[in-house]
Amino acid sequence: MADYADQILYRQYTTEDDLPDIMELVQSELSEPYVIYTYRYFLNQWPHLAYIAYTDHSTKPVGVIVSKQEIHKSGVNRGYIAMLSVDKRFRKRGIGSELVRRSVQSMLLNGAEEVTLETEFDNYAALSLYASLGFMRDKRLYRFYMTGKDAFRLVLPLAPLPGMPELPATGYQSNEGSADSEGSESETSSTG
Repeated sequence: MADYADQILYRQYTTEDDLPDIMELVQSELSEPYVIYTYRYFLNQWPHLAYIAYTDHSTKPVGVIVSKQEIHKSGVNRGYIAMLSVDKRFRKRGIGSELVRRSVQSMLLNGAEEVTLETEFDNYAALSLYASLGFMRDKRLYRFYMTGKDAFRLVLPLAPLPGMPELPATGYQSNEGSADSEGSESETSSTG
């Protein structure tokens, strides 16, 4: 059982040395399976958007967020939360909210105009968490997950930071598939 006296610490993803613990946590908490290449796709290209939560008594993560940011085919600078997972023993302590805030703040600093994600349509804890952070339901994606479950796409519109110049819609162009999905490798889960 988790000790509520444990102080929760946060840090950005640093090296692939973090990968085994991240994979173990995500695989134990999320329903969608991921291969190592999925993690590397996100973590190697956008390490500054990935954060890890751990206690002051261990370096083993109790929470993780993995995200990306690209210019969407619509020209919008879009952040995307691919994975959010918090160890069940550490939920209801604000860890998930803090991980999302940190990743979104990093996206804002890089000019993001919105953040999207998908979560299972019946994951009420995740839906509640994201709603409390300002995310809105955009659409229902039928049979989105490998399990056959539907998902909701959620969107968080972002206002530019004060004093930040508007960035032109240039840079890396997304090579996403359909307009209905960011990619089948993405899922988020309820957390703190």
